[in-house]
Amino acid sequence: MEIVISLETLFSENMGPLLLKAFVVGLLTAICAAMLGVPLVLKRYSMIGDGLSHMGFCALAIAAAFGVSDDKQMLITMPLVVISAVVLLLLSESGKIKGDAAIAMLSTGAVAAGYVIYSVANKGAGDVCSSLFGTSILALKSTDVTLSVILAVGVILVFVLLFTKIFAVTFDNAFAKSAGTNASLYNVLLAVLTAVTIVVGMKMIGSIMISALIVFPALSAMRICKRFKSVIVVSALISAFNFTLGLVFSASIQFHFGHQVSALPIGPCVVCFNVFTLLLCIGVKAIADRVKGKKAVTKGENA
Repeated sequence: MEIVISLETLFSENMGPLLLKAFVVGLLTAICAAMLGVPLVLKRYSMIGDGLSHMGFCALAIAAAFGVSDDKQMLITMPLVVISAVVLLLLSESGKIKGDAAIAMLSTGAVAAGYVIYSVANKGAGDVCSSLFGTSILALKSTDVTLSVILAVGVILVFVLLFTKIFAVTFDNAFAKSAGTNASLYNVLLAVLTAVTIVVGMKMIGSIMISALIVFPALSAMRICKRFKSVIVVSALISAFNFTLGLVFSASIQFHFGHQVSALPIGPCVVCFNVFTLLLCIGVKAIADRVKGKKAVTKGENA
């Protein structure tokens, strides 16, 4: 096995435009996921992203079974994942089925159904793996890029315009209701925005990997920031930075096995950088707390 590192591919005539498309779509997706991840984690709804990502895998399987072309799969996956988001949230809020139980049912059921559908449709392991862990940037079509950019920008605009309402339902659902805010509506909207973000990003990042972009940046930002707005901004910056690193890493490193050449998928690379960032933030927070504790002890002794 030989590992080849080449940064020339980033600027080549063939790969340059494709990388630019992947960068635009992935960056917007990463920012959307990170922004939505903060209220989801604080509301203990973060597993909703995981459940919806599994439903995304099932939706991709349905689209593949019906022979839907790659550039039109979003027309199938989008309504299915959005409907699942609404149903999942309504089940959780009704109290008839606990939130974690509803998510577990959806996650395992969707993955099982998706794999069965892929098998019945005579799709190979490559189709299953690409759905779970993301496809190559070569698979991004111009229509995918255009629709993904429109949807991602729409998610960001809605989040910014309704920031105050989202802030209210995130920290005190009961108070928001008493103040006249339709908390249920905004909770459903949050779930729908999450579903849209998952659908936009799951083709390139992977239906399983995309949920990590919701959780890890938010957790990292919470280790170093206190205010809600600051956490959202830092979470978006961390997510954007890690996506850029993951994209460059996957595009510039190749593994040569004899005559076979293998490239790293973008999704897992991005997730690995997010995991490393979270561990780094946890370490920095622990060191800062220890230094602060020592300063407090010193002040107490001097007093």
